Amino acid sequence: MPLIVVTTSPRVAPGLLSHQAWQALRSGPVLTGSAAHPQLPYLAEAGVAVEVVTPDAAALVRRAAAETVVWLASSSSEREGEDFMRSVGHAAVALDDPPLIEVVPGSYDLPGARVLDLVGVMDRLRTECPWDRKQTHETLVPYLLEEAYEVLETIEQGDYPALREELGDLLLQVVFHARVAEDFDMDDVAAGIVEKLVRRHPHVFGSVRAESADEVNANWEAIKAAERAAKGRESVLEGVPMGQPALSLVAQLLRRAERAGAPESLSAAVGQGVARELFDLVRRAADAGLDAEAELRAAARSYRNRVRAWESD
Repeated sequence: MPLIVVTTSPRVAPGLLSHQAWQALRSGPVLTGSAAHPQLPYLAEAGVAVEVVTPDAAALVRRAAAETVVWLASSSSEREGEDFMRSVGHAAVALDDPPLIEVVPGSYDLPGARVLDLVGVMDRLRTECPWDRKQTHETLVPYLLEEAYEVLETIEQGDYPALREELGDLLLQVVFHARVAEDFDMDDVAAGIVEKLVRRHPHVFGSVRAESADEVNANWEAIKAAERAAKGRESVLEGVPMGQPALSLVAQLLRRAERAGAPESLSAAVGQGVARELFDLVRRAADAGLDAEAELRAAARSYRNRVRAWESD
């Protein structure tokens, strides 16, 4: 006889189960180890009786050897569920005639579902942790910048295994700010960027054709210009963050102005002395297809390595 284990995801609304799971739940007595299992009210409504028992792997396996038994696995703790199923496996192997164990996914996570876990953890921290509770958008700014630079550093070093962790730290800052906000939440943040991406990619989500990256970029800039006009923002420089590092700031300003057709003469008398020289260097780098900020950072890393080598001599 089989032991059918029905698994569910805590990130999917209870009651939304696969057809295969509903069939399994009606194939024999259903047992579970938690009286607080979120599926219980919905199974009761559907006429499926569930017996709550103390989890006992050996007893469960012995019963399944004699009749078809359905085990509704816990959805609250993956580690707890894995440990219990490991015990079930060991108990089955110990029998002379072990039951067939079949796992039926009742619900499963879609890509991005773990973000729901992060939102839930952040909700709890914001409520129960004194430090998290007192933070504001302003106090969190240093951490946002720090995490962004740590992501940049892992990319520059090619340390892609570390990149996953650093991206998680950066994502935490996004979720944290969304939780601190009073007039929007994480769903609003996600909805806003989804709407923007769909709107700015008509060649993917609409009927516009774009055969090359240059055409995509041209469409993007035209759409952004229309968005600025709709908001009453005429300047092509609208939205350029002036707080970014100076080299990347100059490069972005030049790039935006060039796209708008601004004459080169506008930059002819910008700044004096070193400031003027740096401005011209950024423009020269852009003309050569180089990122001045990245070039200088690479030089800085090279200098750091040489100093460390000198110190070790």
